[in-house]
Amino acid sequence: MVKRAKPAAKRASAGPTFPKVSSGELLTPLDFVRFAVSRFNEAKLVFAHGTTDPVAEAAFLISEALHLHPDQFESFATARVASFEAKKILELIELRVRTRKPAAYLVNKIYMRGLPFYVDERVIVPRSFIGEILDTHFGGGENDTAALLGDASEIERVLDLCTGSGCLAILAARHFPNAQVDAVDISKDALAVAARNVAEHGLEERVSLCRGDLFAPLGDLPYDLIISNPPYVDAEGMASLPPECRAEPELAFDGGADGLDLVRRILEEAPAHLTPQGGLLCEIGRGRDNVEAAFPQLPLLWLDSEDSEGEVFWISAADLV
Repeated sequence: MVKRAKPAAKRASAGPTFPKVSSGELLTPLDFVRFAVSRFNEAKLVFAHGTTDPVAEAAFLISEALHLHPDQFESFATARVASFEAKKILELIELRVRTRKPAAYLVNKIYMRGLPFYVDERVIVPRSFIGEILDTHFGGGENDTAALLGDASEIERVLDLCTGSGCLAILAARHFPNAQVDAVDISKDALAVAARNVAEHGLEERVSLCRGDLFAPLGDLPYDLIISNPPYVDAEGMASLPPECRAEPELAFDGGADGLDLVRRILEEAPAHLTPQGGLLCEIGRGRDNVEAAFPQLPLLWLDSEDSEGEVFWISAADLV
């Protein structure tokens, strides 16, 4: 008598089923972008880590799989993709859908102002607007008339608080060619990533990494410029973070009940660490109303970027005192 095989046990649901794609169905990078966008939309992914929509996210992942700078994608959009490259692209698309991890973690890279930086789960994926604002409001760029600190070459000391992966410290060092930059973070893991980025950009002699709580590890030397993109998500925002953001270190998000725990301390302690002609540049996300309510006496100047409005403020040392 032939025994019937027992029916296979049903597997627990592991998220969306990723479709099988046979070789030859997708031929060009543009084909893979269309396929990825469809899968991303189907899975209702969230895009908040350097890309703001599924098309840009797909182009970023596909460019990385093909070892192309994002600026090169358009030049090769209709080129043929080799079979081994197609396999890698499909694996990345599937990982993005299945894990909901930020794309930057899947390829260990993010670009800011066109420069590549290493990232992994030890640091928040950088997406600050401060890099752009340094170019547009601090001399040396296309709009020198709006420079808030005068000649960029005359800036001698810059401080980056809550540096994370070190991206802003590196951008500051490149923007202010004669400045020494101190970068502080409380996380040992984050500073390990920052050290890698500083080394890869050849800035070990100009960017110093310090571990500690905001100004605590610093000496008495004042800075011409303090920049900071601190944790600023309030309690309500923390409770509603999407899976992509929950893959990042909670320490890098949590700003307390109203999101201003660290911002308050920075504003209160910064005057003791600024030169008389210096100032503070701070990013606070959507917390403008809370900041203005908490510090109505401060004449904060809100600076916009191409993709943000009222998320970064500037205040001079004189006004802060």
